[in-house]
Amino acid sequence: SDASGCSMIALLHTGAAKFPQNLLPRARQAVCSLLPAGILKGYGSIVSRKLASHSFGASMAAMSSFPPQRYHYFLVLDFEATCDKPQIHPQEIIEFPILKLNGRTMEIESTFHMYVQPVVHPQLTPFCTELTGIIQGMVDGQPSLQQVLERVDEWMAKEGLLDPSVKSIFVTCGDWDLKVMLPGQCQYLGLPVADYFKQWINLKKAYSFAMGSWPKNGLLDMNKGLNLQHIGRPHSGIDDCKNIANIMKTLAHRGFIFKQTSKPF
Repeated sequence: SDASGCSMIALLHTGAAKFPQNLLPRARQAVCSLLPAGILKGYGSIVSRKLASHSFGASMAAMSSFPPQRYHYFLVLDFEATCDKPQIHPQEIIEFPILKLNGRTMEIESTFHMYVQPVVHPQLTPFCTELTGIIQGMVDGQPSLQQVLERVDEWMAKEGLLDPSVKSIFVTCGDWDLKVMLPGQCQYLGLPVADYFKQWINLKKAYSFAMGSWPKNGLLDMNKGLNLQHIGRPHSGIDDCKNIANIMKTLAHRGFIFKQTSKPF
C-alpha cells in the first residue's frame, strides 16, 4: 500500500466533518483522481462513504485528537465507606460505583453502581450521612459486600473485561480504595480479592505527572487546575467517578498517556 495514499485517506476520515456539503462531490472526485490505483481499488468506495458522512468524520476527529492509550478500558472506581470522628473500625464499604471508560474515545460506556449493607456497624453515623449524602434507607436491606463482589464479577464478564485479550485497569483518586479499604475489609470478612483489583492508576499521581503539581485537595484541585466544573456532590461515590472520568478525558486530550501507578501485590 502507498503510505501517502493511506495518509490522505486518514486525513479525509478525520476532516470530512469540516467539508461544506456542496464541496463534497468535488472533494471526492479530486481525491480519487490523486490516489494510486492500488489504494483506490481498496479504499475508493470507503472514501466516498466517509466523505458523505459528517457524523463519522466528527467521531473520527474526536478519536484522533489524542494519542492512543495503553488500555482498552479504564474502570473508574470510588468507594464510600462508614466513618465518624474519631474514626470507627473497621470501616465498611457502603457505595460501590464503577464507570467503564473507553480507552479510545474516553467516553463512559457502562456503569456499575450498588449500595452495600454494612454489618459490623450497620447504623450510619450522622457524620457519615453528612459527608457522603448516604442515608440509612439507602443501605438497609442492600446486598452484603460478598454479594456485591459477586455481581461485580458478573458485570465484568458481561462487559467482556475478563477476556485476556482485553486490557483494562482500575482508576482511583488516591491509593486508599484498592490498597487499604477493599483488601482490609475482605481480610476482615475472610473474602478473597480478585486479581483485577490488584493493579490500578492513582489519578492524583497521573495528574501530578501531567501538570507538575500535586492536588492536595484531590478532585477539587484537579478540576480547578484544568478549569473544569465539579460534577455533582463531593464524596458521592458515583459523582466522584464522573469527575475522575472527566479529568481523565481532559488530560488525554492534552496528550497524556495513563500508566499503572500501583506496585504489584
